[in-house]
Amino acid sequence: MSSDMFKSIVDRLHQAEKIVFVTGAGISQESGIPTFRGKDGLWRKYDAMKLATIDAFYEDPKLVWEWYEERRRNVLEAKPNAGHLAIAELEKFKSVYVLTQNVDGLHQRAGSTKVYELHGSIITIRCTRCNFKDSITSSFSHLPPACKCGSILRPDVVWFGESLPQDVWHTSMQQAISCDVMIVVGTSLAVSPANLLPAYAKQNGAIVIEINPEETLTSTNMDLSIRSSAARAIPELVAAFQR
Repeated sequence: MSSDMFKSIVDRLHQAEKIVFVTGAGISQESGIPTFRGKDGLWRKYDAMKLATIDAFYEDPKLVWEWYEERRRNVLEAKPNAGHLAIAELEKFKSVYVLTQNVDGLHQRAGSTKVYELHGSIITIRCTRCNFKDSITSSFSHLPPACKCGSILRPDVVWFGESLPQDVWHTSMQQAISCDVMIVVGTSLAVSPANLLPAYAKQNGAIVIEINPEETLTSTNMDLSIRSSAARAIPELVAAFQR
């Protein structure tokens, strides 16, 4: 990134009243959480994409839960990285909102207070029948776990073919439409409807910045692109902003 581009982005941050971050798996990968599409370790012989559907869950709930229990343990052992912490730090000076496709809760643990989880939370568990919902960090002694009502419990995440939580999506659209700067971090925005958020931001004349080590399919739609990791680029921007 050239010094002129860096200065331009920092100037935009100073001028902005509202900054929205749209984050994906790339920022959490730097905390040791594998990307969703990774096929490593115990699950190399399974297609992770096929485990994230309601049909797969009802076909073999124990298998799906075994996979999610491994992911939950990984998430709970992970710690927010410098990118998460820098976003939280910026909130001390600006109105900052985080619209995340991640289900790991690392933004909240880093200190961000305005976080909207588009795809739910892997820590929250809900019943497939009744209204039970709770954040559970302990492991289950029996899989699949059962609710007090007798039905199966499931992770409170959005699976393929399911709609996003409408209240979360509506609020996310409003934040995108009303921001001055949108920073898209660690995501190719390949999944709908999250891929619409930059367009909503541009409707209001916002500048849209991408932070990703690699070029993505949406890079051409960005106003500026930073080819760097979140854990490196965001702290550098926030540090420069504070000077």
